[in-house]
Amino acid sequence: MTALPNFLMKRAALSPERIALEMDDRKVTFAELYRNSLQLTEKLGELGVKKGDRISIFMSNSIELVEVLFALKNIGAVTVLHNLRLTAQELSFQVEDAASRFILVEDGLGSFFSSVFVPEKIIPFSRLASINGRSVEVVEEFDLDSTDTIMYTSGTTGFPKGVKQTYGNHLWSATGSALNLGLHENDCWLLAVPMFHISGLSILMRSVVYGMRVIIHKRFDAEAVHMDLMERNVTIVSVVSAMLRALLEKLGTGAYPPSFRCMLVGGGPVPKSMLEECQEKAIPVFQTYGMTETCSQIVTLSPESAIAKLGSAGKPLFPCQLKIIQEGQVAAPGETGEIVVKGPNVTPGYFNREKATKDSFQDGWFYTGDVGYLDEEGFLFVVDRRSDLIISGGENVYPAEIEAVLVSHPLINEAGVTGVHDDRWGQVPVAFIVENRIGLIDEEELLSYLKERLAGYKVPKQLHLVEALPRNASSKLMRRELLKLVPEGENVDED
Repeated sequence: MTALPNFLMKRAALSPERIALEMDDRKVTFAELYRNSLQLTEKLGELGVKKGDRISIFMSNSIELVEVLFALKNIGAVTVLHNLRLTAQELSFQVEDAASRFILVEDGLGSFFSSVFVPEKIIPFSRLASINGRSVEVVEEFDLDSTDTIMYTSGTTGFPKGVKQTYGNHLWSATGSALNLGLHENDCWLLAVPMFHISGLSILMRSVVYGMRVIIHKRFDAEAVHMDLMERNVTIVSVVSAMLRALLEKLGTGAYPPSFRCMLVGGGPVPKSMLEECQEKAIPVFQTYGMTETCSQIVTLSPESAIAKLGSAGKPLFPCQLKIIQEGQVAAPGETGEIVVKGPNVTPGYFNREKATKDSFQDGWFYTGDVGYLDEEGFLFVVDRRSDLIISGGENVYPAEIEAVLVSHPLINEAGVTGVHDDRWGQVPVAFIVENRIGLIDEEELLSYLKERLAGYKVPKQLHLVEALPRNASSKLMRRELLKLVPEGENVDED
């Protein structure tokens, strides 16, 4: 067992008066953050939470959420983070799959789940805060191989899988990022991405490991983020392409302050035209490649290569390795194949999914399913984020998950889903449907059916009725052929 001191306990001892978090008008030092987390630890203890328990979290970005996250670490409980945009049915599947003991929810959201969960399982934050609490033995050392967090990612079969992230994964992710981007004494990271995504959570982990100030936004608002970038000495911000586009519009012909040193862009390849616009405006954009399974970025374009390698995701972070596999062999430079990675920030596997874990790993290497190539100098160019994956506003949308809901409708025999280009979101899903009783489907009723069962960003933006879906000799759906079924003259913006 490799152990390190409790991250927040150690940070509070090293730099107690340094500002850890800011949100709206509130500021919290590392000492205060640790004290507040200890109070919540005692309340969780009174509730009966024990080491090893899995606790689901359904809360939006807030200082209170950060305090809850570290309170659970103080006990040694495993935090299961859920996307706030899930429907009750989607959340129910994940909570049951994780066998979570409780669901900690934001005030006002409890009634949303009343028809799905027993009331005793749902703990609104105000109820947790009102508990007196009792003395609890605080975990002083973290076993780096122990699972700290679980995040669900939709699988290609349509069934979400819980990605296990260890304390070591989080530590090495933070370390790899610092070794690449550098660590400045006055660094301040603006967090406007969701904390239930690895991009948001990893910023919080970096804050504690580095002793770095983080400014939290409840959600991304281009005007509010722009003002903070201009006025609050922010040095780094994490965004996806849709957010970057909105910030470029706000900036106009202006310029960011000299203290701003890094616009970290993930969530899918950035259009070259946008990168060129950033270059013209002297915006320091660093494109990254990563996923939930790699505990955030695993490849990032270093500052000195940003212009020469425009469009590349960069090279693997210092602790990480990467290769391209084509038909079982390591591909030559320029040859496209599957992106395969290895490193101490890579997940040990999926929760309760032994087969999925076994299928994803080979000789310690994680097979991402993503497609890309390395140039002669070893820079990664991502061609596609999984052959069928749709990335809409930074959210991963798997066609199989939408197709499974579509075919559950009594009037639908077959369904195929693919993505089309969208100026605002990057991509949006569109669906192709084969009816089992011709002429009976009502589009409004079907959309209502889908909205009850899928998060809003997963609901297809277009529905096309077709006679048959394109399939290969093995009857496998060929999603890349779907758009050819659109009648000539209909407006579908292909990628």
